[in-house]
Amino acid sequence: MTALSEAILWVLADSFGTKGVLERLSDPYWFQALGCLLGFDWHSSGLTTTTCGALKEALKRVGPELGLFAAGGKGATSRRAPEELTQLAGEAALDPNPLIHASRMTAKVDSACLQDGYQIYHHVFFFDRGGRWCVVQQGMDPKTRMARRYHWISEGLSSFVEEPHKAVVGKQREAILNLVAHEAAPARETIPEIVARPPEETLAELKRIPSLAMPRRHGIVPADVSPKGMRKVLLNLYERSPRDFQEVLATPGLGPKSLRALALVSELIWEAPASIRDPARFAYAHGGKDGTPYPVDRATYDKTIASLRKAILQAKVGRRERMEALKRLHRLFPP
Repeated sequence: MTALSEAILWVLADSFGTKGVLERLSDPYWFQALGCLLGFDWHSSGLTTTTCGALKEALKRVGPELGLFAAGGKGATSRRAPEELTQLAGEAALDPNPLIHASRMTAKVDSACLQDGYQIYHHVFFFDRGGRWCVVQQGMDPKTRMARRYHWISEGLSSFVEEPHKAVVGKQREAILNLVAHEAAPARETIPEIVARPPEETLAELKRIPSLAMPRRHGIVPADVSPKGMRKVLLNLYERSPRDFQEVLATPGLGPKSLRALALVSELIWEAPASIRDPARFAYAHGGKDGTPYPVDRATYDKTIASLRKAILQAKVGRRERMEALKRLHRLFPP
């Protein structure tokens, strides 16, 4: 699978450039099709981790020549992404700091701003020598053991904190806390004003919240907020004086619970609500061989294969080893 990934990366980069590779990896349908092409289980959360793992291993060998790199992974490996980015950026003659910032912000948004019940455990950061990047990360719901995947791309990204995703794929939920929705702008504007005030004032407002009536449309309850644990976070924010919501989010130590508390104060005290709209859409296009979430859609499946095959066959062939790789791929999908 790593060898096949290597061959596919070669022909894609040759035909569409590294920019084209990043665009395709950020597309949830294309990414899912690639995982199927590589032979991974099409209805399992493991498709994300194994596909990214195969691509990362392939790029260790051919990445420097293609000008394409990958950092991060699953579990503890995901937390080493900044170290890997520092090393790989040096090889690519790039400043690592913008890449590290992007890696941290994408992880922070999907773990703290988009509180949908999925805990992020997988984060892979792809980038090229032009400084372009895309992110594929995944979260798991510990109760249902179902996964959700988050796709990002730098191309066209104007803000990390307003509708920033290329796609969020998974089973949609009725109500979540979504601070990156367009309609959550009032909360994003109010939260920096809240943290600019002395911490004791905000803590006093948090203590008042349990006596307020919670609207049924909102998933937050007073039990979710711990004013005692907020003091250190608020003091840190107060001393840093963040200028906007993105700087608030980038503050070390600010996690989902603290951000949820600030969103609660923003809505109930200052009447500046966040959003409860779930951005996810179910995009596992082929279904599953066991009928979950629905039987395999053969027509769509065949169309995906044909699209991939066309892309591969249109690649410019300039080296013998690439020709041999294409021949092997052709044997997988005979006319």
